Amino acid sequence: MKIQAAFDPVTRIEGHLNINIEIDTVNGVQQVVDAKAIGGLFRGFEKLLIGRDPRDAQHITERICGVCPVAHGMAAVKNLDTAFGVAIPDNALIMRNLVNGSNFVESHILHFYLLSTPDFIEGAAMPPWQADWPVDRRLSKDQNDQLFSHYVQALTIRRKADQMTAIFGGKIPHPPAYISGGFTCTPRQERIDLFNTFINELIPFIQDVYIPDVQLLASKYPDYFSYGKGYGNLMSYGVFDLDTAATSRLLNRGYIVGGSRSPQALDVNQISEHVSHSWFQNAPAAHPSQGQSIPENPKTGGYSWLKAPRYNNLPFEVGPLARMWVNGDYQNGISVLDRHLSRAQEALKVAQAMKQWVNQLDPTGPVYNEPTLPASAESYGLTEAPRGSLGHWLEINDSKLSRYQVISPTTWNCSPRDDAGQPGPLEQALIGTPIINADKPIEVMRVIHSFDPCLDCATHIIRPGKETEVFKLGLC
Repeated sequence: MKIQAAFDPVTRIEGHLNINIEIDTVNGVQQVVDAKAIGGLFRGFEKLLIGRDPRDAQHITERICGVCPVAHGMAAVKNLDTAFGVAIPDNALIMRNLVNGSNFVESHILHFYLLSTPDFIEGAAMPPWQADWPVDRRLSKDQNDQLFSHYVQALTIRRKADQMTAIFGGKIPHPPAYISGGFTCTPRQERIDLFNTFINELIPFIQDVYIPDVQLLASKYPDYFSYGKGYGNLMSYGVFDLDTAATSRLLNRGYIVGGSRSPQALDVNQISEHVSHSWFQNAPAAHPSQGQSIPENPKTGGYSWLKAPRYNNLPFEVGPLARMWVNGDYQNGISVLDRHLSRAQEALKVAQAMKQWVNQLDPTGPVYNEPTLPASAESYGLTEAPRGSLGHWLEINDSKLSRYQVISPTTWNCSPRDDAGQPGPLEQALIGTPIINADKPIEVMRVIHSFDPCLDCATHIIRPGKETEVFKLGLC
């Protein structure tokens, strides 16, 4: 007998995600046979940008997400640098990378300890640990207590990573230092020294606590190397430019299909957005430079506010596993645990790189080259957020923004079905997951959380004298 189940909302993620699943018995095994990922709130940030000065883009788009605003600032200024035809100084490149890298490390620590670990361990008899599903606990009491103590320790460590982000970024969230042409902060020696103090504390935590904790879970839950594979298609835009011309990166650009070990070169022109199952007006699949965001809800066949981005008309998973796989740093497998292990290893890789970058700053060197605002331009900015590939596309006319489109990482991972009926990457990864107890399908939550979905920052609009909640705008 088929069983319908709904996770509404999915907890311990950023934002509003609902998952509907269907469970049935196949070859004697109870498992997920269908899944739908539902982004529950509309994001209208692109519309806020139309008619504005292009130099507002980074400040507005950073507000798309309070968890990883740095990546939106980076994508926006890379976009504007191209549109304006301006090269940035070396100091600006390094500080952009330091602020972005600090946010990466903070986000990875946040994800594992605060958002995913509660799926595997027993916490304190108090919120947010209760109500809980006391199922499939495999750690000894000592191991459980150790992980719980590290959960508490991670609260302090991620705060210090946020402090690192603010040293050069100015503040977090929404650091104002990202501007076209460079950076607003100067690399004074006291800032370099303070950054070194923090990074020297974070690296040992990642090496001696974070990575061993993930390895402990892997040793206790080896079956999760078989759960959550999905299509095996992985993509990375590349991130952390190592020179101002972006000829090399710490993490490379590319994609793989079906778990191949040989990445292929990425062609940005092969990206398209499908909306047949999204709550937007139907239109043929289009490149994001030509995309529209015209809401239509209700709509026959629609079930999500997320669009369905595709590369060569195929669904692709993005995130730490994709980046590390494309870069050749991690190619063990594609699964729940592979996502956790690759994320932890990426945190160490980025932290160690930042230790080198911060000491390459020149306290007396320039940080900014003033750009010239063009009358017209078309451009794009590609980067990676902690959760995966992030792209911004713009068009300028009469020195104002006439079009702006954003494809965020979770739009790739949690997309609905496309025009060909192909499930999104998370939907496909859920299909086939064995379920021990259909009343408490913890296996589903572990697959979902391994992707680290982020549909964050619902915006509430109020009018004086009216009910507090008038409209809700959210992120997809």
